[in-house]
Amino acid sequence: MSRDTSKIILFDVDGTLTAARKVIEPDMVTFLENLMHKYPVGLVGGSDLAKIEEQMGGRDRLNMFDFVFAENGLVALANGEIIAKESIQKFMGEDKIQELINFSLGYLSGVKLPRKRGTFIEFRNGMLNICPIGRSCTYEERGEFSEFDKQHGIRTTMVDALRKEFTKDGLVFSIGGQISIDAFPTGWDKTYCLRFVEKDFKEIYFFGDKTYKGGNDHEIFEDSRTKGFTVVSPEDTKKQVCQLFGIE
Repeated sequence: MSRDTSKIILFDVDGTLTAARKVIEPDMVTFLENLMHKYPVGLVGGSDLAKIEEQMGGRDRLNMFDFVFAENGLVALANGEIIAKESIQKFMGEDKIQELINFSLGYLSGVKLPRKRGTFIEFRNGMLNICPIGRSCTYEERGEFSEFDKQHGIRTTMVDALRKEFTKDGLVFSIGGQISIDAFPTGWDKTYCLRFVEKDFKEIYFFGDKTYKGGNDHEIFEDSRTKGFTVVSPEDTKKQVCQLFGIE
């Protein structure tokens, strides 16, 4: 059977191909390798390239994908080679970046959580990642915060405050992963990556877990150029892909 290059299948990483911040499981690797014999496949992650590489189990594993879009596509790879790179620092300027950082740290200083750790703001190439608990938390603490956040809406409330404060600055704030908020210029959500594939493929499929409004998969899920599907786990991803494409 020849490869159908009229379609491309794009996957979110956390919660879609892997458990949150965990390395991909061997059975998922096998599943994707088999899928890539049939269709081109790409990754679309909000994390930076180093984190996605870690979750995929190394650079060689990462390079097996036709496309890898780190930071929503601000860092774009095709067949293992970087084809484009954009910088939020260059786009926003230092004054506005510091204004956003200072407001976020001030806001977080007044938030009471079961526990706080360190690295509350992570400066990425294409976004600022704001984390109420701190990205240096353990995996168990990450899960604890996630459950606390579901009950108390910590991130949702902070997103509302950020949007109110930076209404006129052309910034988007969305809930990403289990523990953080992504801040980036308008249009730099996951739809950014579509510019690299929309001309070469007749159909673009996207699978992600945070497709709800405010989630970082929402914009690409709803985009008219994609056929979007909501998943709840890596196992659900495999099940839906198999059903949709008739794979046994």
